[in-house]
Amino acid sequence: MPHPRMYDDEDPVLVGLRRVALAFPEAIEVETHGRPSFRTRTEFAYLGGGVRGKPAGPRRDHALMVHLPPEETRALADDPRVFEPAYLGPSGWTGVDLDLPDAGGSFTTWHEVAELLDSSYRTTASRTLVGELDARIARGEDPVTTAPRGAVR
Repeated sequence: MPHPRMYDDEDPVLVGLRRVALAFPEAIEVETHGRPSFRTRTEFAYLGGGVRGKPAGPRRDHALMVHLPPEETRALADDPRVFEPAYLGPSGWTGVDLDLPDAGGSFTTWHEVAELLDSSYRTTASRTLVGELDARIARGEDPVTTAPRGAVR
């Protein structure tokens, strides 16, 4: 039985996320378990999910799931937006709830989203694709610096 679709194609958060995520070399969007995911050969981001250990808890439809290097995950540990996602957390994935403010009361910006996607992409993509990303950046086609301006929400 297929999973029910748990997102709206017109959701402004998803529209903005597509704009940034699909700017990475060979990135495509695939629906996985009823949610949008972004991948090359493997996923580098998901939108939406739950908190590990809380299956009956509220859905986090605007949570960005990314696979970061361990040092970046540790650096985000005290951020109130960050959580260990259900299913993906034990494999090193990090969730960032885009609906919540950080400790200083600021909401996530598209620049922050692009930086998270860049790090996750570099963690999961092949060396060839990371090299292509670096070549694009050298030409001024950096998905981080060309991300939309302002807060996500």
